[in-house]
Amino acid sequence: MSSSGAERGRRRPLVVIMSGAGISTDSGIPDYRGPNGLWRRDPEAEKLVTYEYYMSDPEIRRRAWRMRRDGPALRARPNAAHEAVVRLERSGTPVRVITQNVDGLHQLAGMPDRKVLELHGSARSAQCTRCKARSSMAAALERVDGGDPDPACEVCGGILKSATVMFGEGLDPAVLGEAVALTKACEVFIAVGTSLQVHPAAALAGLAADHGARLIIVNAEPTPYDDRADELVREPIGTALPALLDRIAAP
Repeated sequence: MSSSGAERGRRRPLVVIMSGAGISTDSGIPDYRGPNGLWRRDPEAEKLVTYEYYMSDPEIRRRAWRMRRDGPALRARPNAAHEAVVRLERSGTPVRVITQNVDGLHQLAGMPDRKVLELHGSARSAQCTRCKARSSMAAALERVDGGDPDPACEVCGGILKSATVMFGEGLDPAVLGEAVALTKACEVFIAVGTSLQVHPAAALAGLAADHGARLIIVNAEPTPYDDRADELVREPIGTALPALLDRIAAP
């Protein structure tokens, strides 16, 4: 075999991992749409992350700030599934993460920020709805703790929100475009902990299959794309994903 042929034989496939809420439940962050999800238990809670309600109702904003302060997302730590993704990346396998989550746990686990696409933004930053200035969420929550229940932008006085994509807002076209490009280029696409019901993100699974990628779905509940999958994994993510990724990382 020629050196170029040997190199091709050793070449590792580009793996794209699209993660949803299910990958973070072991970190203490509840999902939203599952059988025991937040939206099913408290339908009113959805208003706190709906742009129209948030912008028009100061009481909704005050409740949203309390939710950000008291919720588990900013105190959560990465779990075995996040750590397995990092191990795969450090094995020399080309890995990119497309996440629907806003918790930042992939980066906290050690994934380079440039290799993580946050489709729905980040709960670890705050952003002005008027001038788009950003600050840390920690700094905004210090103001809430200091007695300001609905802190305004310190640059222009506009309404402040988390730097996440709320219901009623569109995804960042640049981020979505990069996600589409990665999906078309990858050879393995793993959808983990996502119901694959929220579009346009959900459509990436079908797009990967259309472009010849091996589609693997790791999720407790059935998804609309199960019939397109080359492999379905129903076991708990905290053990199933590490086993799967360690198998992919093996020479």
